[in-house]
Amino acid sequence: MPSEDKKKKAQAKKDAVKKRNQKQTRSVSTVLDNESDVKTDKETNSTSQNGLLSQSSNHNQIRDDDFVGSDDENKEVHQTLVETLECLDLVSERVAAYRSVTGVLASHPEARDVQFSNLSITFHGKALLADTRLELNNGRRYGLIGSNGCGKSTLLAVIANGELPVPPHIDIFLLQREMAPTNKTALECVMEVDEERVRLEQEAAQLALDDDPETHERLLEVYQRLDHLDADKAEAKAAELLHGLGFTAEMQKKEVRHFSGGWRMRIALARALFVRPALLLLDEPTNHLDLNACVWLERQLVNYPRCLVIISHSQDFLNGVCNHIILMNKQKLTYFGGNYDQYVRTRCELEENQMKRFKWEQDQIASMKDYIARFGHGNKKMARQAQSKEKVLQKMVAGGLAERVEGDKTLTFYFPDPGKIPPPVIQVHQVSFRYGPDKVRLSIILVTFS
Repeated sequence: MPSEDKKKKAQAKKDAVKKRNQKQTRSVSTVLDNESDVKTDKETNSTSQNGLLSQSSNHNQIRDDDFVGSDDENKEVHQTLVETLECLDLVSERVAAYRSVTGVLASHPEARDVQFSNLSITFHGKALLADTRLELNNGRRYGLIGSNGCGKSTLLAVIANGELPVPPHIDIFLLQREMAPTNKTALECVMEVDEERVRLEQEAAQLALDDDPETHERLLEVYQRLDHLDADKAEAKAAELLHGLGFTAEMQKKEVRHFSGGWRMRIALARALFVRPALLLLDEPTNHLDLNACVWLERQLVNYPRCLVIISHSQDFLNGVCNHIILMNKQKLTYFGGNYDQYVRTRCELEENQMKRFKWEQDQIASMKDYIARFGHGNKKMARQAQSKEKVLQKMVAGGLAERVEGDKTLTFYFPDPGKIPPPVIQVHQVSFRYGPDKVRLSIILVTFS
């Protein structure tokens, strides 16, 4: 039973909510009158499957209340965004339809680690992974590396889309593309990603309006859960994350649709850091970030307490954040301890030892084959020795031979001297560039490059 002190605090909160709601009744009614009462099945049933929260899909769902107002500009923007995002969702669905995924959950269903054995992924009949092991342990920060086109992004999408039977208590957040350009502010978009807190705050507001004593116990439970979630610090936390990514106080209150794709990517990244899921999947998170933002993000992720998987081409970023490396190569996943530099040293040592074994085995095979060919049909003593060597050779082959190490493919670029170009090389005259109807970002009267 709750103490008298807790009951008094809950009653005080309840009275405050009632007072606030009475002040906001007129403004809320105005907004509700402008909202559409018709919701599509997709909007109404937009719950995440298997307890997963996928940034690649859920954050881009546009609702009518994201565009408050009835002016022509909002309607046009709304329609364009809906059509674009429906096209992206359709592409994602079709891509997933061409994937085939099999795997067996090897970890305990209630464990904080995620492990799958016999994992295979095919796309359009091409095998990306074949009978390999996926192991993502709580508290580790993985860097997922591999050649371009090997399927790194596909692997993250498979995990986030629920194509593997990940236990429902493991919440997953996949960051792949920028935040959708809605009429909500950057700060609002970050705060709304915590669906549990938003739902509980709405429930508390409704319960506070009810004087029924039976609802009092439930209201106490809701307040206790909100206190546990530090709901009163949510706005400050969201503002701190946006500030670290380069947003000023004015920019945080600016509508998202007025930001460029790069800044909307930063908002999406702030949402990922705000929700802090059990499994955070980041696909090229440093894209569109300047040096200061990259340094700040590295400091944020290096202390991430749960499981983190990053795809990045920045070796410095992987060195600063990751404590484990996953190599995706030849349809297998290979695990290395340490950051990227330690991975390179370990891999070089392993490949050097592998080449030594390969050369030794090839020398042994060549020697035995030569002996068998020379003395296999000689006198009985020599023939018996040849047969013995042939059995040894068969055992070596059956036991598995070391493969020749194949180095990573390299490309060499050659830029010939173009010679002299008569001026002007480039001339720009009366050009302007802007985001939205108001602020001009760039205005050029005349620029000449010779």
